[in-house]
Amino acid sequence: MLRSLRFLSRPFLLTLLALTATLSLRAQEQPGAAVETEKSNYVYRLTITDRIRISIFQEDDLATMARVDARGNVNLKLVGDLYVAGMTVAEAQHAIEKAYRDGRYLRNPQASIAIEDYAPREVSISGQVKAPGRYLLPIESTFSIVELVTKAGGLTDIAKGTNVIVTRTSSDGKMTTLTVDVDALIRGRKSNNPDNAAILLEPGDVVYVPERII
Repeated sequence: MLRSLRFLSRPFLLTLLALTATLSLRAQEQPGAAVETEKSNYVYRLTITDRIRISIFQEDDLATMARVDARGNVNLKLVGDLYVAGMTVAEAQHAIEKAYRDGRYLRNPQASIAIEDYAPREVSISGQVKAPGRYLLPIESTFSIVELVTKAGGLTDIAKGTNVIVTRTSSDGKMTTLTVDVDALIRGRKSNNPDNAAILLEPGDVVYVPERII
């Protein structure tokens, strides 16, 4: 390969290298590639009503099955309630180890967690989509608004896809509203709001697709 390249002119080589770099950059900018990256980097976080099995190495008496309660706690033997909602499995394991260590119950605890039952994770979509309703979020993966619209049959002919509204309620009851240009995301166009592409749905989100004024 190297020998054959020696016979090519310098301008041709420079053009070839530039074209290769451009094609590589375009591939990285494809929406599908971004979604795959987000999915591969996704880490599940414990949430209310998850049921988990907690084990402590060489401490069989401390093994327990616990459900994350409405306050985000699990009940540990000897320790009592411990807040774990919003933590990854690894973070929760460290929190459990710290609780037993700080309470001077164990010198060097090694905790492990297995999720036995996942909490239901739903979002809803209404308005100008072909199949409005409630949809389950994937358990250990991200879910974008474009994926939800696609699952709901796509936008209708009179949908205003440039102003799709996402209403989100946080754990403290605070409500926020996001406006997403779904048309731009579907067609791969640049949106006026560059943060649109980074919006991923969360459990309890309510999505509304308004009607376009004709």
